[in-house]
Amino acid sequence: MKTIRFSESALSDFSLTLRSRVNTYFKDKQTQKHGNTEMVIKTVFMLSLYFVPIIMVSTGLLTQTWQLFAAFILSGFGMAGIGMGIMHDAIHGTYSSNPKINKILSYTLNMVGANASVWRIQHNVLHHSFTNIHEGDDDINAPFFLRFSPNVKKNKLHPYQSWYTWFFYGLSTLSWVTTKDFVRLDRYHKMGLVKGKNAYRNTFLKILAWKVVYFAFTLGIPMIFSPFGVGQILLAFLVLHFITGLSISLVFQTAHIMPDVVFPVMDENGTVEGERMIHQLVTTCNYSPKSRIFSWMIGGLNYQVEHHLFPDICHVHYRKIAPIVKQTAEEFQLPYYSKKTFFHALKAHFQMLHHLGTVETIPVKS
Repeated sequence: MKTIRFSESALSDFSLTLRSRVNTYFKDKQTQKHGNTEMVIKTVFMLSLYFVPIIMVSTGLLTQTWQLFAAFILSGFGMAGIGMGIMHDAIHGTYSSNPKINKILSYTLNMVGANASVWRIQHNVLHHSFTNIHEGDDDINAPFFLRFSPNVKKNKLHPYQSWYTWFFYGLSTLSWVTTKDFVRLDRYHKMGLVKGKNAYRNTFLKILAWKVVYFAFTLGIPMIFSPFGVGQILLAFLVLHFITGLSISLVFQTAHIMPDVVFPVMDENGTVEGERMIHQLVTTCNYSPKSRIFSWMIGGLNYQVEHHLFPDICHVHYRKIAPIVKQTAEEFQLPYYSKKTFFHALKAHFQMLHHLGTVETIPVKS
C-alpha cells in the first residue's frame, strides 16, 4: 500500500470556519464534546438487549422454538446496537473524556465476537483517513464478487451484485467472528500497521481468547443448558448474525456507496487532490435526519457527514451541529449530501450498486 497524502495539507477557509463555529457551539452551550447521560442509558439498554435474551435461553426460562428465535433476533439487534452506539464512540475516544472508560467500553466489541484493535486500524486509521479511496479505505476493499468503487476492475459477476450484495451483508458479522479479524491482523502486520513480532503474536492470542469466550456464551452454554437441540441453536445463531450483519452493513455502506459522492483517485505518488475535511464532505452522505428514534437506535450514524468531519465528537451531539455544518457548506458552495429517509438512502444505494456493476464509471448526476 502506498503512503496516501492529500495535496493540500493546510486547512481550507471552509474547514477553519466550520471548526470555529462548532467549537463556539460547545462553548456557548457549556457542554463537552463527549458522551452524556443519554450514552449511559443507551449502553445499559443495548447491553441488556444483547445479553438478557441469550441468558434467558441458557437458563431454561424459554422453552418454545419461537421463543428461542425471538430471543436470538433481539440479541442480534442488541449486538448491532453495541457496534453502532457503544464501541464505535469508545474506540474513537468520544464516549468519555476518561481514556480508561473508552478502553473498557471498546471491549464491548470483543464481547460480541469481533476485535477492537483490528477495528481501530480498519475504521479509525484506514476508513476515516482515506474514505472512498481504492486500496486505502478498507470498507470498499471488497472480495472479487463485490465492486464498491469505480476504480476496481469490473468482472462478469458484478452486473448482478445489486441483487446478491444484501445476502452477503447479512453474512458480514459471521465473517468477523470467525476469520476476518485474523486475516486483517495478518495483512495489517504486513502493511506495518501492527509493528513488532510480539505485538502481532499478543494480538492474535487476544483475538483467539475473546472469540472462545464469545462462542462459549452464544453457542456453548445454550447447547449445554437449554432444552433446545444443537441444530435449533445453530440456526438461531445464524439468524442472529444475519440480522446484525444486515443492520450494520446497511447503516455504514449507505453513507458512502451512493450516486452523489465521489471516489477520488490517487496519483502514482499516492497523492489525492484536495484537503482532508472537504474530502470527507464530498465522499459521505447523511440520511433520515428528522427521525430521532432511528438515529438513537443506530448511534447517530445517519449523520455520517458530521461524524467524518468531527470523529472526535460523540454521536449524541451530531443532530445539534448538523445545521451548522450544512449552513457552512452552503456558504462555501460545497455539497452537503443527505437523503430524506433511510428508505431513500437504501434505494440510492441499490442504484449505485447497479451502476457499479454495469458501467465502468460513476453515473453523472442529473
